[in-house]
Amino acid sequence: MHKTFTALAMAALLGACATSSVAEAQSEPRVARFAAVGDTGAIPSYERLKPGEKPMRTLSEYLAEEAKDWLKRNPTMDGFTPTPWVFEGTIGGFVNAGGLWPVAYATEEACEMYGCDFAVMLGDNIYPDGATLGADGISDARRFEDMLDRPYGSLGAGVENFSIYAMLGNHDWRVSREAAFAQVEYLDQHPNFTMPDLYYKATPPGFEGFVEFFVVDTEMLLASNRVYKDILDADGREMRDETRLDTWGPHFQPVTEGERDMVGWLERELAASTARWKIVMGHHALWSGGGSKFEKAHTLRGLLLPSICKYADAYIAGDEHTLEAYTDDCSAVLGAPRNPVPMLVSGAGGKYRPLHPGFMRHQNENYPQMRNVWSKGTLWGFMHIELTEDEMTTKIISTPADMSGRPVIETVLSFPHREAGRPQRR
Repeated sequence: MHKTFTALAMAALLGACATSSVAEAQSEPRVARFAAVGDTGAIPSYERLKPGEKPMRTLSEYLAEEAKDWLKRNPTMDGFTPTPWVFEGTIGGFVNAGGLWPVAYATEEACEMYGCDFAVMLGDNIYPDGATLGADGISDARRFEDMLDRPYGSLGAGVENFSIYAMLGNHDWRVSREAAFAQVEYLDQHPNFTMPDLYYKATPPGFEGFVEFFVVDTEMLLASNRVYKDILDADGREMRDETRLDTWGPHFQPVTEGERDMVGWLERELAASTARWKIVMGHHALWSGGGSKFEKAHTLRGLLLPSICKYADAYIAGDEHTLEAYTDDCSAVLGAPRNPVPMLVSGAGGKYRPLHPGFMRHQNENYPQMRNVWSKGTLWGFMHIELTEDEMTTKIISTPADMSGRPVIETVLSFPHREAGRPQRR
């Protein structure tokens, strides 16, 4: 009788301890950490001269062209920072150095320092023309190895279930639909990448109910909608000529019913998601400061903001070769939570681009729903993002022009969770 009682008591005690351990584990704060890198695939030896273009045979010619590009956005040469350069023998002249390897090294070191459970790659993975199916005499197998596998194929080594959630950008689409899908197939078959389709949703293993990604192909969305040419006046104000439209070839157009319904798919999936953090990702930014992408942003905001504002917790993009952070207060969207949506631009993974101060000043004045939290151009870099229950902390990280590949923290920003379900606008 005593032994039986003791055994039962011991079993009850062990059961209580086990239940307590489970409860403690479940009550531990959840944290997800990841790197966000975009526009990585820049290797000088792959660059080609455009028809009629002459090589810049002297460094003076190269720096003069860089200065010309700077002055398109800046009124003076104050702060002029040229892109690092190399002499490329196949071209016979000076060209931009690529940030692919320095950023890849810096990303790896940052993940070791701060932790990365997964990563995201924001398109334009292969410059200048994406996969070509060998049409230019270079095999795609070589491209994939040089621009994807070697720099990023071992990122996250040793982290269980690590994957890089990838997408295509405008350069990845350049040649044909078949060539674009050759990259999609490669990425999805590679053990360190995930890309099941042009658009998809994904939950990193172990983060069920906490983080869910929703990837949209913004190049296809733009190609199938009205987009005006970017025109600025001398002071950086937006202008518009209704007769001047951007155009895309037929291979950019949606083919399947799902591709044609991508915006509807996004709204339905976001509305149905029960994840704490619902993060939408697309190649093109919805707000940025370079002054050459704003008409695409106008079109995409019209398509995506209604869903993002009502249901998502952040939007992450590349395309603009800068590092930037914005918020949109969603004041134009009925039913949106009160907290603004963070909108991050991490497109400095391989190329430099200056900001346009005049454009940014007028953008700040003319769009009160938008707030420019932080911006920097003419640099290489990426972002490291940490999600807790109530906050998104973003380390904006650059890497020096000396090609050392060391991570340098530019700033650290924090954004509160939007608290979907709290009081909404009427």
